Amino acid sequence: MKAALLVLGATGIVGRGVVQAAIEAKRPVIAVARDRAGLEQLRSAHPDADITALVGSVANDADGATLAAALRDIARPIAGVVAAVAGPGGRGRLLDQPTDALRCKLDADLLPHLAAARALLPLLADAGRGGSYVLIGGPGSELPWAGYGLRSVAAAGLRMLACVLHDEARAMGIRVQLLSVDAPVRIEAQRANACPQWPTASAIGRRVLALVERAAMGEPAHAIVHYAATQRSKGDRLTLTQPEASTLPPATPSEADPATPHVPDINTSPQAPRCQQVVRALLDSLTLPNTNQETFPR
Repeated sequence: MKAALLVLGATGIVGRGVVQAAIEAKRPVIAVARDRAGLEQLRSAHPDADITALVGSVANDADGATLAAALRDIARPIAGVVAAVAGPGGRGRLLDQPTDALRCKLDADLLPHLAAARALLPLLADAGRGGSYVLIGGPGSELPWAGYGLRSVAAAGLRMLACVLHDEARAMGIRVQLLSVDAPVRIEAQRANACPQWPTASAIGRRVLALVERAAMGEPAHAIVHYAATQRSKGDRLTLTQPEASTLPPATPSEADPATPHVPDINTSPQAPRCQQVVRALLDSLTLPNTNQETFPR
């Protein structure tokens, strides 16, 4: 029997997508949410699936400890944890709102992730199975999302939290990653106003499940995984490719500009250090036109 996937925020839009992906993969699910009625609807929507519904919260350390105790009482093996929790939306300029607004946003969007990690990472470690812990982040973590200043600050904080947890959880044998979804989620209710390249909740769920599966295979991983990864990456590991050789013949000494000193091509010169070749390949891979961009699932 496959170990279960623990989904925090299972009744939310993204949480439902993660549950759907796990069910499609024939994996048991432990669905956690504060909404008891929403959990019952989730089970009713998947009557043949192995879903354990658990009313719980990770709003603070006390709630996290209560949830961890309830999970120990269930005594089901857990392969991974997916944290699809976030506070309510809201928009507006950061400068137009009081400082308490940012404090409330961090309390709703950031601190529950820390409370969940403090409670659930030891639970995974005690099981002795390793495991994967995936946080799901939204737009604005790297570049501010115009009109959503509070959300952008909280998203950037979640990104850094994931990096710190990634490093600290290594000693516990747990792989912590943030799946960064840098676009709004496309939902059916807002189909008329949604862009076609926005990801669906089920597509995000499938990407999350892939990260959990890779953890089970022991593959190395980075803390941050972008949803819109290009095909130049294998999984979540960046691979460098050498740029294509130029089809133009090399310039002869007489054709070269006499005022410009000759600089050997670091891609071909045997005297060039290997590190310079790698840096050049990386820069070229970022600047060359990319025709292999992975599109969002439609």
